[in-house]
Amino acid sequence: MSVRDWVLRPATDADLEPLVELRAAAMRPDLERLGRWDEHRVRQRMRDAYRAAHTAVVEVPGFPSPAGCLAVRPDEDRPDTVVLEHFYLDPALHGRGLGTAVLRSALDDVDAAGQAVRLVVLQGSPARRLYERHGFGFASEDPIDVRLCRPPVSRKAVP
Repeated sequence: MSVRDWVLRPATDADLEPLVELRAAAMRPDLERLGRWDEHRVRQRMRDAYRAAHTAVVEVPGFPSPAGCLAVRPDEDRPDTVVLEHFYLDPALHGRGLGTAVLRSALDDVDAAGQAVRLVVLQGSPARRLYERHGFGFASEDPIDVRLCRPPVSRKAVP
């Protein structure tokens, strides 16, 4: 199985429960480390926030679907900004470059639109390093969450 052959497909309402379980598996280590693991809450938060129209499912040939997911939605408070959320990969796929590839693809679309991006990551999560490598910087934090933002990146047209 090669993670280089991944694809993103639009999510549907039928994807909700598999993505709920993916979120629980992906977030459990960080939530346990923070003393915040709650089996019901981790799933219900995804159910409450899920919008198929803003979500894409990551599929990897030879790996059970969903391999991951990512949502990019408009920021209601800032028309020039999008919110990246619900970016989860199956823990068996961590450390293989898939997260970098999926994030880069999403950011290419955001950059083409000239938009800023904001997101929230759990305190101490290794995902923060991934985001910082892609231009996200510190905005604010509390004992549980770190808010990061990335300004618009202009792409110069090649003649």
